[in-house]
Parts: sequence; C-alpha cells; structure tokens
Amino acid sequence: MDNQNVGKYRWTICAMLFFATTINYLDRQVLSLTWSDFIAPEFHWTNNDYGNITALFSIFYAVSMLFAGKFVDWMDTKKGFLWAIGVWSVGACLHAFCGIATAGILTGNWFVSFEGAKEIIGTVEDTAAIISVSVTLFIFARLILAVGEAGNFPAAIKATAEYFPKKDRAFSTSIFNAGSTVGALGAPISIPFIAEAYGWEMAFIIIGALGFVWMGFWIFIYEKPDKHSKVSPSELAYIQQDILADSKIEGYVPESATKVSMIECLKYNQTWAFAFGKFMTDGVWWFFLFWTPAYLSSVYGMDSTEAALPLFVLYMITLLSIIGGWLPTYFVDKKGMNPYEGRMRAMLIFAFFPLLALVAQPLGYISYWLPIIIIGIAAAAHQAWSANIFTTVGDMFPKKAIATVVGIGGLAGGMGGTLINKGSGMLFDYSKESEMVFMGFQGIEAGYFIIFSICSVCYLIGWTVMKTLVPKYKPITDL
Repeated sequence: MDNQNVGKYRWTICAMLFFATTINYLDRQVLSLTWSDFIAPEFHWTNNDYGNITALFSIFYAVSMLFAGKFVDWMDTKKGFLWAIGVWSVGACLHAFCGIATAGILTGNWFVSFEGAKEIIGTVEDTAAIISVSVTLFIFARLILAVGEAGNFPAAIKATAEYFPKKDRAFSTSIFNAGSTVGALGAPISIPFIAEAYGWEMAFIIIGALGFVWMGFWIFIYEKPDKHSKVSPSELAYIQQDILADSKIEGYVPESATKVSMIECLKYNQTWAFAFGKFMTDGVWWFFLFWTPAYLSSVYGMDSTEAALPLFVLYMITLLSIIGGWLPTYFVDKKGMNPYEGRMRAMLIFAFFPLLALVAQPLGYISYWLPIIIIGIAAAAHQAWSANIFTTVGDMFPKKAIATVVGIGGLAGGMGGTLINKGSGMLFDYSKESEMVFMGFQGIEAGYFIIFSICSVCYLIGWTVMKTLVPKYKPITDL
C-alpha cells in the first residue's frame, strides 16, 4: 500500500513522542549543565560526588526501566505515559529545593528563599556535612526523576508499534528519538543562561514544568488507532499491514490479549540480544551526555556559558541520526531484505563510526572543535543505532510484550550507564590528583582518553553478540 495515499495522523503521535523525549532529555541535562559552575561551589562537590549522583541515577533508571515496561504494558500506553511524565516532572522540580532542604537539615532554618538558603549554607563550616546532606538530597531527587523517566521509552516504543508498520518503525523511532538530541541541543543554549539570570533552582523548575504542559495535550490527542476518530480506514489498514504478512509465516499464532511476565520474556534469545546491545552502548551515550560539559571545563577551561556553542554544534551534528531510521527502510524496500536483516545491516554500519573517538583526544591538541565534531559523529551513530535496536523488539515480539522487553533492555543499559558514570568520576579524580600518564596524555586528559577508547569499541562488540544470539529474523508467536 502506498503510504502517500493514506492518512497521516500517525505522524501526530510521532510528534508527541518526539516532544516527550525532548522534555525527558532537557530535564536530565539540567544537573550536568549547572553542577560545575553553580551547584559545586555552593555544596563543595568534587568529580567523584557528581559521578556518584550520575551513577546512582543510572542504577535507579535501570531498575525502574525493568518495572516501567511492565507498568506500561499493564496500564497501557495512554495512562502509562501520563504517569511516567507526571512523576519525572515532579522529580525534576524537586531538585530546585535541595538547597533549602540542606539549609534546613544543617541549621533548622527551613522557611527561607533560594538566596537565603545559599547564605545560610555559606555560614556552615563543616563542608563534609554540606557535601553529605546535599548529595543525599540530590540523589533522592534523581531517584524520583529516574522512576518517571524510565517510562518514556517503553511507552514510546509501544506507541510506535501501535501506530506504525514494522518497515516504518525505525524511521518513526529515529524521529521521536531525535528528541533526545534536540533536548540535549536545547539544553546548553537555555539552561546555563536561565541559571545565570534566575539561579540554578529556577532552571530545574522552568524546565521541569514543561512536562505538565505535554500531559495536557496527550490526554486529548492519544487513543489506539482502531478506536481513534482521526485515523481513517485506509490509514488503519496501512498501520495493520503486518498482521496479514505475519499470518503467512509457518507456525504463526494470532496475538492474544493475555499478559506476559518478565520471566516468560527471558526465555528468548531475542530478549538477551536486545539487553546485551543496550548494556554495551547505552553507557556511551550517557557518558557523552553527562560528561562532555565537564570535559570542556576540565580540559579546555570553559564555563557553562562558554561551552554553550560547542555543545550546540555537537548536538546539531547528532541530528544526522535521523538517517539511521531511513537506512533500514532502504534495505527493505530496495534490497528486498526483511526488517530485521535491514536493521542489523544498518546497525553494523553505525557501529564503525564510534571508532573515531579513538582520535578525539589526540586531535584535541589542534583545536577543541575536532573532539567536539568527533563526539558529535559518535553520538549521531549512537542515536541511529538506538533507533534501530529499539525497533528490533517490535520486529520480534507481539505488542503486548514490547514495553516489558524494552524495560528489560533498559535495565541492562542502565547497568552499563552506571559502570561508565561511576568509573569515569573515579578515574577523572584519580588521574587528576596523581598526574597519571597514559599513551602520552597526563592527568585528567589521560582519564578522558581511556574512556573515549572504551566507548569507541562498544558498538562492534554489542553487534557481534546480538548477531550471534539472533542470526536470522524469527518473530515470536508463542507468547
């Protein structure tokens, strides 16, 4: 069926998923863009303190993903998404009150303004207590943020599977997944300036409030396609074209409405392939997201406003990831591959681009723009990879299990993110204090070179194991 001759309401849903993901990443980035210049001086944080917070966020996010996927499958897409973004928006705003709470716990002065809290904390001589209390409070706020944010991708992938046929899912996923890039792109040109003008607290509140606005639109815009008045019969037929195609596969069993458990999903190689791919690669993206501002500060001496332009350029490059959604469709339509074969071929191509990170630090001696461009290319490759690895779940699993499997993979990805965030913080403090020398680099630059090198090979390892576990397209029909 020619998709030019059917309705296009599914793209309205895709746009809503895009905006949700944009808000998700804006909320996630506020801390990384304010801690060095605004929060660390107030609370006396080190790289390791920040690394602890980001690592624990990764753990919270990982564990929450496991249950968020199951929650979304249980609540279904519309209500599940509303709960997710509501919880994370509350968590985002809670960060703003960590200073007031720190002052209250340390001195008993609870009813003060944001500026008043700063003044009170400045009179406390026990810096260890300030660090301990403030870090604990930020960890709590990150916990609430992580619990809510974990629902974004399971709900978005489930909505995509409901509104798009398999051959279009990578492209639609790459579009909504580009929201992570746009969120990361908008963050450095907005958050530091909000913090500079109104205080770091207002950056959390203003950005956090965007989620509540999105919820108002979602309530009226989303409904399942077979029940939505704005989805025409021709568009519904286009969306559901895979039902006819899958019915011709030997051993096909029509999907039932029964719920599936996580234990049932773990019986399949397809689940383990997805989980391993996420474990190997999610941490790379989180490293780029959380540590690139610190990299520009530590290695090139930039403050958050000076780093705004390089970070903006970096994430503009990352928008090239939209090609990642088009390439599998090309392989399917032009080369006659099935969706899984086309997706894996595209993912192998994307897996080679992060190897450029091996030369990011060496070329940084010429100009900081060279590592920025290289990191941008590697980040674009990640997002293209991410759009496709998410879509492998929709290729293989029935709709009722998609969010659950995405949640399992999210747990694995979060574990990878935890390792790289915690490890990076420890390594950067150690390399800086010990003046460590590695491959011609000294101090914290040696630390960054090591992490860049690790990031560069993760995708090829992940692809190889995934292909070994699931060498050919094999949709699951017995769940």
